[in-house]
Amino acid sequence: MPLQDKDLDKDLIEEKIGSEQVFDGNLLKVYRDTVKLPTGNEATREWIKHPGASAVLPVLADGQVILVKQYRYPIGRVTLEIPAGKLDAPDEDPQLCAVRELSEETGYTAEKIEKLTTIATTVGFSNEYIHIYAATGLKAGQQHTDEDEFINVVKMPLAKAVEMVLSGEIYDCKSVAAILLVERALKK
Repeated sequence: MPLQDKDLDKDLIEEKIGSEQVFDGNLLKVYRDTVKLPTGNEATREWIKHPGASAVLPVLADGQVILVKQYRYPIGRVTLEIPAGKLDAPDEDPQLCAVRELSEETGYTAEKIEKLTTIATTVGFSNEYIHIYAATGLKAGQQHTDEDEFINVVKMPLAKAVEMVLSGEIYDCKSVAAILLVERALKK
């Protein structure tokens, strides 16, 4: 992540002057902060603290990618995504999380895991970062999802996944980023 130049950007910086936790859930913690704006006025910022996550795009030797279908309750839809999951602890190695999620959600293991990027998912109201990887040298195994996860594995050519991104059929941000980054890397 690029460093910000506080001197150069001082006319943009908000200073926290108060914070109240308004919800403490299993996954998310919600805060209502009072901030001092660059003008000196005060404002309220509501935001979600998230532990972070990792995601991985598995790429088979024949050029197919492995995606997962699952129902996403907040949007009320079945989505097509890359395997992903939250970090078990704030200091967990994101690559180890990606390896774990690849195995749990697809059953595959990989000889090589390569970092593609880190994205900030919803900067207007959450501090969630997702670390995105590509996995190659795949070996099939047994899917072993969590007891509250219901996931179908889908294989398709990378070109079809790119078409689905461009047509809006794949719209999950981490999946869009990973698919387009892998396509670009393979073109080079």
